[in-house]
Amino acid sequence: MRKVFLLLFMALSIGAQAVEMDYRQVEPLRMALPEPNVQLTLNDNMNPIQGDMAETSASMVVNPEPKMDFDFFKLKTNPGVKPYRFIDDLTFVGVPLFVAGIAIKGDKANFRQDYSNTHANTRLLTKFKTSIDDYTQYFGPAMTIGLKVSGVEGRSDWPRLLSSSLLSYGIMAGFVNGIKYTASEMRPDGSTRNSWPSGHTATSFVGATILHKEYGLTRSPWYSLAGYGVATATGIMRILNNRHWISDVMSGAGIGIMSAELGYAFADLLFKNKGLLRNDLDITSDSPSFFSISMGMGYGLKSIEFNAEDYEYEEDEGEDEPISIDFHTASVVDLEGAYFFNKYIGVGGRLRVRAMTAKSWSDFVQYGYDDVGFIQETIGLRRWADLNPGVDNPNWDPNTAIAMPDAEIAALNNVVSEHEMTIESDHLTEFSANVGLYFNLPLSDRFSLGTKLLIGRSMTQELDINSKMSGTVADINYTMQIDNGNIIEKRPRGDGTFEYPTRILSVSEAKDADGKPLRYETEWDYLTLGGNNSTTFGTGLSLTYKYKSNFAWRVFVDYDYSKKDYTLTYDPMRFLKTAMPNAMKFIEGYIGDNINATKYVKTRNNHFFTIGGSFVISF
Repeated sequence: MRKVFLLLFMALSIGAQAVEMDYRQVEPLRMALPEPNVQLTLNDNMNPIQGDMAETSASMVVNPEPKMDFDFFKLKTNPGVKPYRFIDDLTFVGVPLFVAGIAIKGDKANFRQDYSNTHANTRLLTKFKTSIDDYTQYFGPAMTIGLKVSGVEGRSDWPRLLSSSLLSYGIMAGFVNGIKYTASEMRPDGSTRNSWPSGHTATSFVGATILHKEYGLTRSPWYSLAGYGVATATGIMRILNNRHWISDVMSGAGIGIMSAELGYAFADLLFKNKGLLRNDLDITSDSPSFFSISMGMGYGLKSIEFNAEDYEYEEDEGEDEPISIDFHTASVVDLEGAYFFNKYIGVGGRLRVRAMTAKSWSDFVQYGYDDVGFIQETIGLRRWADLNPGVDNPNWDPNTAIAMPDAEIAALNNVVSEHEMTIESDHLTEFSANVGLYFNLPLSDRFSLGTKLLIGRSMTQELDINSKMSGTVADINYTMQIDNGNIIEKRPRGDGTFEYPTRILSVSEAKDADGKPLRYETEWDYLTLGGNNSTTFGTGLSLTYKYKSNFAWRVFVDYDYSKKDYTLTYDPMRFLKTAMPNAMKFIEGYIGDNINATKYVKTRNNHFFTIGGSFVISF
């Protein structure tokens, strides 16, 4: 609750500053000159003497300082304000956003979770966790109310503003809840079946559209940019918090914009020309200079496959089987702007965040459990062979094998008593900054085509799976027969058969100084995948619809190219160095260099395509 009041206080403060800074609040200066009282007298020399101008004065008349406005129930209308007709101000931009959410809804794990994971002790615990999105969803109404209370006139007076807002939120709530509990989509974290669409995102975009209509359209476009920027950030935080898929956020944004536009349309029908205080801004510049915020979907990097030839050290051998990491559709967020020298050419830049989620990280989790079982089985089989020389190994079950004493089986099984996998980041995130030339081709007064040529740099945040194991340290002793410094594997008998010398493998629990079982606990990076910094080249094609003098919506398709080195470090067996410290030579003899971390480097030419939409401010 305190955070809500803090947000409202900040809005009030911004409103108070806007009163002083908004140049549109001040009327043109007017000089009022009264009739001068001129008296001409002649002295004895017949020289004129200046008239008395004492009563002449000049005064500047400006609007008084705006005062706090608490007239919640008083309907006021300023003269000369153009009334709105029903659906006169609808853009319908929310419709394609909502449909885009439906289109990608089938690709379930666009950001989080892997439902094929069946291990209860595997956690998706990302490093990103915040509750800010619970409060930023109310940024739009907090700003609007703060400005209004501060005395900054917007589009509507209190009764009309409150009616428009209540209608907007009511329509949004009906859409969101009606769909949520009908579709029953599971959330990414598996908590509840009410994921699609995102209510937080819809709420945030309703508030952003209200702020846009009340103050962005009538006073300054930067109010609109602030509202839609915070709304976009709210949607992204819902994804990063593992609460929503990207499809939920896209559809939520569409519902929020549509609901606010419908709410205002119905209010226009009810109030007609009453309760309006300001006209929309009319900026008659033909310059295509702009600033925009965008959200879209990225395609191109479907998988990265690491083979033995990608192993970093040629003298060693990597995994025989290729390690492949597959990715879902990426989510993309942009901040972009350009200054145009004329109608056709300009310079600008773009900041882009692209998040690509791994599809089947639970496969790597399963590998970890398989590795533990493999070591236990290997030691158990070896023990059976020691006690049964010359006999083929049967299918060995550590729970039923009688060749190994119960105490040794228990000691081996207790090596791993707790095993927890933590997926700290299940996606590659690429941050890029580009600059270059922008081009514009006007098609009409409202539509234009655009393209660009960009160059820049990108950096990558890695995918990271951690492993944590604990248990009882195993004390493994292995005795063998040596002849002239060589291990005797077998000795031929005269009848064509072989004699197998005594080789005994014993397993017991290691003890501490007090004679108690020695425990261990170790945590390490099980798997990491990252990329180097690289140069990127980009272009794209966009269609812009200018629905107001300085506001537009844009759809775009971007293409980006980069050559990047991806590094995979896979280290599933590190726990053995702590769990079985005196068995390393024996284990290495059976699993080779796999006990150490393997590192792969893969060079890829990446071709990324991004499809999305932008909210654009022209200036």
